[in-house]
Amino acid sequence: MNENYFAVLMAGGVGSRFWPVSTVQFPKQFHDMLGTGETLIQKTFSRLSKLIPKENILVLTNDIYNDLVLEQLPDLSPEQMVLEPAMRNTAPCILYATLKIKKLNPNAVMVVAPSDHWIEDEDAFLDNVQKAFNCALKQEVLMTLGIQPTFPNTGYGYIEYNKQDTNLIKKVSQFREKPDYKTAKEFLNSGNFLWNAGIFIWTVESVLNAFVKFQPKMYELFEAGYEHYNNPEEKEFIEENYVKADNISIDYALMENAENVYVLPASFDWNDLGTWGSLHEKLGKDENNNAVVNARVFLENATNNIIRTDSDKTVVIDGLDNYIVVDRDDILLIYPKEKEQEIKKITAIVTKNQ
Repeated sequence: MNENYFAVLMAGGVGSRFWPVSTVQFPKQFHDMLGTGETLIQKTFSRLSKLIPKENILVLTNDIYNDLVLEQLPDLSPEQMVLEPAMRNTAPCILYATLKIKKLNPNAVMVVAPSDHWIEDEDAFLDNVQKAFNCALKQEVLMTLGIQPTFPNTGYGYIEYNKQDTNLIKKVSQFREKPDYKTAKEFLNSGNFLWNAGIFIWTVESVLNAFVKFQPKMYELFEAGYEHYNNPEEKEFIEENYVKADNISIDYALMENAENVYVLPASFDWNDLGTWGSLHEKLGKDENNNAVVNARVFLENATNNIIRTDSDKTVVIDGLDNYIVVDRDDILLIYPKEKEQEIKKITAIVTKNQ
């Protein structure tokens, strides 16, 4: 284990498209969404700890999830928690975590990764991270891992690189916003576009230099508390100052502005598990393409469905195609899979009327 290797797990999202399983009180990263016996954050922590010392893995989340994280990750100490007192997107929290790491080890190289994604072939993932670490340690670059697109997805941002670049690690031409279907097809056909998975690698020095250059006010705000970081006074400083930070993503804040951004096309299979449909893709399925988690099912004329219950509940379905069926506590969701993006809106309506 290299003592200069660090990781920051992003674990503050709500995952509202996975309602009613994922809620504000208990988001999807703390659930065993795949029925494997491990929650998503547990799987992510376990994967990264094969390359990075456990004591060098920080978890970045909202302070309301502090106890939940420590309960699910018993190898974590309270000092490894980076707690947001307010929601301010990814740039402020990454800067905050980076300054904490700098104080621990100014020679650190770090990976920033979501805690709730699905990754197959963990050895390939770790090999990709190692290659990115090696690159970041040799030169001042901001690295990201890009996912080879398999279909014209309109739900992801894309990373464009030069078609003529034959290097394994490629210089990024530009980041592209989530496209419409026609544009996504063009991206796929051109062959030099990758999905943006939100996985970043850089040295502490490189990313802080980028913050100084492109987000000087934000850098000054957080750097003012440097002497307090990793000390008891840190909490008071952050509670007072965090809300002053701009609400901006790391992509907008740094990656779309910097000239030294490089991408490594990933060699592992990946899914952001953003919706019930994406979960359906990754689960085992019966001969009629039905995916089942936890339930005992009796199915007739049922195809392309995902069915999930909390425990060993019996579910009987006849004549249902392409639906999401989720039983959770006092809520039963039966919803067309093709309208899954609207679940976020339904969640807000139901929650308001409860």
